[in-house]
Amino acid sequence: MSSLSLALRDSATMLRRDLRHAQRFPMMTASGILVPVIFLLLFAGVFGRALSAGLGVRPGGYVDYLTPGILVMTAGFAAESTAVTVNTDFRLGIIDRFRTMPIARTSVLTGTVAGSVIRTMLSGVFVVAVALALGFRSAAGPAAWIAAAGMFAALAFALTWLTVALGLFAKTPAGANSLALLVAILPFVSSAFVPTGTMPAGVRWFAQNEPFTPVIGTLRGLLTGGVIGNSAVAAVAWCAGIALAGYLWARVLYDRGPAAAPAVAA
Repeated sequence: MSSLSLALRDSATMLRRDLRHAQRFPMMTASGILVPVIFLLLFAGVFGRALSAGLGVRPGGYVDYLTPGILVMTAGFAAESTAVTVNTDFRLGIIDRFRTMPIARTSVLTGTVAGSVIRTMLSGVFVVAVALALGFRSAAGPAAWIAAAGMFAALAFALTWLTVALGLFAKTPAGANSLALLVAILPFVSSAFVPTGTMPAGVRWFAQNEPFTPVIGTLRGLLTGGVIGNSAVAAVAWCAGIALAGYLWARVLYDRGPAAAPAVAA
């Protein structure tokens, strides 16, 4: 078998391990779904009428504005649980054991990332289902839905690589959770809940230039038929940059440690 085939086989094995681990600890996955749903219910059900009036949208229409931002938060909270899982494996010595095995060195990380992205996509489907039940109405056709799913997957992939690196970097699972929480709550200072133009000057500048705002704008435009403008280009660039930085950082952290047995190049 070629090195690439062996790397894919080893990554598939690690993916199965990650999915079985998720089945053993379902609350880790559930928390990544429940927290965004709680925010969706809170802002759509409690604050929705007041915010609808403030934004000048139809009564009950705030959920259309809100849902793309909640989807971005879903990706962040799902990635947070990945950081804790990776740190736990690292601190218990499981990753050190994998280092000594004749497997592709990237397979441990890529299998974890693949499993996390799969869970995040399923979480996104659940959040959209709840939004539809709350009155979310999309003007998107099949092509726009596919594009929105691709954008969501790109964000999930990028955030997962970043939080894998944070999990390897942190000293404890609690530390990994705290570091990754910063990623999960950053959408609060974005266009997720209100337009950036309504914010004070300093906060507005940050919200307009942070990574999540163009992603939210792209998803909002695709799902509601609004104007996307340059948001899609900025969103893809941010996702690619975060994914690359997270991957390189994770590889450096993973490769540290005791000398390993010969491994398949990947």
